[in-house]
Amino acid sequence: MKDSPHDARRIVKLKIHHTFYENSVTASTHYLIKMFSMSVTRDRSAPAVPRRGERVKSNKQVTAATMKDVALKAKVSTATVSRALMNPDKVSQSTRSRVEQAALEVGYFPQSMGRNVKRNESRTILVIVPDICDPFFSEIIRGIEVTAAEQGYLVLIGDCAHQNQKEKTFLNLIITKQIDGMVLLSSRLPFDASVEEQRNLPPMVMSNEFAPELELPTEHIDNLTAAFNAMNYLLDLGHKRIGCIAGPEDMPLCHYRLQGYVQALRRSGIVVDPHYIARGDFTFEAGANALKQLLEQPLPPTAVFCHSDVMALGALSWAKRQGLKVPDDLSIIGFDNIALAEFCDPPLTTVAQPRFDIGREAMLLLLDQMQGQNVSSGSRLMDCELIIRGSTRALP
Repeated sequence: MKDSPHDARRIVKLKIHHTFYENSVTASTHYLIKMFSMSVTRDRSAPAVPRRGERVKSNKQVTAATMKDVALKAKVSTATVSRALMNPDKVSQSTRSRVEQAALEVGYFPQSMGRNVKRNESRTILVIVPDICDPFFSEIIRGIEVTAAEQGYLVLIGDCAHQNQKEKTFLNLIITKQIDGMVLLSSRLPFDASVEEQRNLPPMVMSNEFAPELELPTEHIDNLTAAFNAMNYLLDLGHKRIGCIAGPEDMPLCHYRLQGYVQALRRSGIVVDPHYIARGDFTFEAGANALKQLLEQPLPPTAVFCHSDVMALGALSWAKRQGLKVPDDLSIIGFDNIALAEFCDPPLTTVAQPRFDIGREAMLLLLDQMQGQNVSSGSRLMDCELIIRGSTRALP
């Protein structure tokens, strides 16, 4: 699949709006999740709307809790309640905690929080993306969006890379019930929540990454095996001094890809030299800087395995600027098979992930969850393949 902007008409880039708790940087994450959980429980226990012609058995109406009820419970003024809930940084920690607890006890929902309470669903899915500028994610998002659109759902994109106060923005979408489910393209939630609190959140699945501690249904490839096979290809070409341009240390998939690199070398009887491992942040600049570091070694590598195509392309550019010929002087392997990999010079040998299918299968898992089906947590592994192009060659 090619990276293209088409079919993006239903994808909405998440912006910060002046909605409930947006400015509440110090608001309690756990309080917000509890409020959402209470609202879900209230929805499920609410009496059904009577059918036409059906006799209503009771005229009693349940009166919603008000800000005054919270004030009486917390023994503060209504103005203090308003400040504690809407601008918690303007009250003391003890006052805020007392008001939050009172709101939980009386079941008070601020107006903006309750605006969607009567709606059973929003027909909107939130996709959490580590960096929307990374071309790797485009095909995964397209797979999610196409599948969601087939079922009448809108896709909302939440970019975690450079967004201030993103934690409260995402929480606001959840507690105001503007989303029915979430797809995580990273290995962590965009806000702090315990395992118990996660059970009260909307249905969630993970795509691309794998984080067993989150206990989520997950669609991804076997990154360790994919890296191992890519390294074996370079070893079969006769390379023994093989560098690795790895991704961030805190990303699980980078850990698995690095393990594939290490295991392939060890099985070939080659000692792993830490000086042949450089790290980057999946940008072109990081790839160029990492290759510069590797080429400064007394015996520079004859081949480089990169954790992403973007870093591989950065390395390729740097090699050319230094007068090196790829693959005559240096072989380079990437990872992901983004569109640019096929059209650079020389075309990039890379591990191809079925990104569209990963997104599609993740969305299907989420749809099953939202329809009440029992979807087990854990991995669903998808196949990948090594695409041989012009950036690699055998040593003479």
